[in-house]
Amino acid sequence: MLVLQRKAGQQVIVGGTVTVTVLEVKRGRVKLGFSAPEETPIHREELLQRVSKPLLRPHSAGVS
Repeated sequence: MLVLQRKAGQQVIVGGTVTVTVLEVKRGRVKLGFSAPEETPIHREELLQRVSKPLLRPHSAGVS
């Protein structure tokens, strides 16, 4: 894992096509801006985990 320190206004370029800009650092939170080609998906990790979890379905037991 690459670890970087950036200040507000500074950028990181990923793969030559994605730019991540630090927009704001305030009260222990960082606001990031992403610029990428339209075909490049960008997802928040916690939402991706929620979507990828299998749905819990009730067990279908045979009823006679």
